[in-house]
Amino acid sequence: MIIEGRRFEKSGRVCYKRPVMTDSARVPALRVWIVAGRPWSFPASTMPVLFGTSLAVAAGGAPFRPLRFLLAMTAMVVLHAASNTLSDAFDFQRGLDRETTPLSGAVVRGWLRPNQAVCGAAVLFAAGVALGLVLTLMSSPLLLVVGGAGVLIGAAYSLLKRCALGDLAVFLNFGILGALGAWLVQAGSLSLIPALWTAPMAMLVAAILHANNWRDAASDRALGVRSLAAVLGDRGSLVYYGFLLFGPFAVVVALMLVPRAAGGTLPALPWTFLLVFAALPRAVSLFGRGLRRRTPRRPMDFAMLDGATARYNLVFGLLSTAAVWLDLLARRL
Repeated sequence: MIIEGRRFEKSGRVCYKRPVMTDSARVPALRVWIVAGRPWSFPASTMPVLFGTSLAVAAGGAPFRPLRFLLAMTAMVVLHAASNTLSDAFDFQRGLDRETTPLSGAVVRGWLRPNQAVCGAAVLFAAGVALGLVLTLMSSPLLLVVGGAGVLIGAAYSLLKRCALGDLAVFLNFGILGALGAWLVQAGSLSLIPALWTAPMAMLVAAILHANNWRDAASDRALGVRSLAAVLGDRGSLVYYGFLLFGPFAVVVALMLVPRAAGGTLPALPWTFLLVFAALPRAVSLFGRGLRRRTPRRPMDFAMLDGATARYNLVFGLLSTAAVWLDLLARRL
């Protein structure tokens, strides 16, 4: 059986026992590495690729290139898994993540040693970079800049999190840069459209991370980690979480109205994006879970807020993608 890490206090300090795995607790290698990659989080990184590809084809008029799309999706998943695995190892080594949850990675569970996870992450980063180079040869040298920035941010994520820049890192990587790279892969050129129109979705990716950091804010502060949630405090984190949940709807409206009022100097979001307001009840429900964090209706409501926010992000992203294609259909009718 697996003996999980346990938190205890000694001489006024917060300490942890290292999780160990007995000989009887052998877990299949495939399952170990799947858990290490934390696949529940992949919609946050793959949705910008789907959305950016849809924008390139439906809004930018680029021909759909299915092989490039599949390679871009695969590269994003591989690089996201690499970042997750590396973060899991570093957070464990620094004492930031020792208590297991249903969404924990393989290091916290005691299935991998930190050095094994780092080696695995290095292999995944190398594979992701190789796929990126193939896509660069197939599309544009500009992808080296966009993809290179994404790889650097992913590799440095644990350090950025300690400096309260983790939210910005995921906003860029799993929002703006992901969609911009997907557009570039299909169209072979850059555009303001993916950079602007992906912003609402990118805010929700930041909301996923913030929900996680909000839950862990007290332990992070005790260990000297300045995540944005730790800096804001509990009340500030609630306000910020509300901004990330509801702000995308305001941004959608602004992206519709401001470019049209400015005379078309910026690309205006199509009216079909009003479809995303179908996700508003989910935002209200999630904010209610945040309000009831001390007296949840179900024991794991707040602890699993990050997973629930990830599902909300998926719904919002699918509605946004549907809006892109509905606009194309309306223009052709």
